[in-house]
Amino acid sequence: MDLRHFDLPRYLSVLPLFSDLNATELQRLARGCSLRRLQRGERVFSVGEPCEAFHVTVTGQIKLFAISPAGQEKVIELIGPGHSFAEALMFTGKPYIVNAQALSDSLVLSVGKPAVLAEIEQDSRFALRMLAGISRRLHGLVHDVQAYALHSGMQRVIGYLLRETEVEDCASGEVITVSLPVSKATLASRLSMTPEYFSRVLHELESAELIRVDRRDIHILDAQRLAHYPSTPA
Repeated sequence: MDLRHFDLPRYLSVLPLFSDLNATELQRLARGCSLRRLQRGERVFSVGEPCEAFHVTVTGQIKLFAISPAGQEKVIELIGPGHSFAEALMFTGKPYIVNAQALSDSLVLSVGKPAVLAEIEQDSRFALRMLAGISRRLHGLVHDVQAYALHSGMQRVIGYLLRETEVEDCASGEVITVSLPVSKATLASRLSMTPEYFSRVLHELESAELIRVDRRDIHILDAQRLAHYPSTPA
């Protein structure tokens, strides 16, 4: 992709935050944006750096993570194409409190704080859309905390595998394939478990003939049984 020919206003117009802006507003906002091509492993930002923008993953995959005092990594969130991050922190005036790193070659759009504040001053509805987006992210993080506190590791893995599946609509014998967007070790950290425990859970589900593992492809053999495992007998 030649970034010189990337149509920023058009791309902004398809993002939920900016879909109501007119052509003039999109052009104005685009002048406060920048595009950055990242190689796998390259940082978008690090803890302690000033937060003067929020970001959108255009292509690739971005990992938000923290490092414990003992040097252990905890994956907080995985940000795929079309999704934004660091919106709330941008308004606090404080530096980044997590790290962001490309898990694959990625293209990231950064929306500068001055451009966002200018649009808020122009139209209060823009502020409401920003608040709605921040609220959705907060709701998701609260849901994650509840899952970590109240659900077993097995339940967290099953919940992840079925997160985009309407179990009630699945026919008996229908095979559903879930492709893991990141390595199993990264996903294990995202689900707050060790890679070894994550692998044991997958092995148990495979032994129960509920899934079949083919590298990063997980074939769900019976979604309804999986959703109720281990309470439903084989």
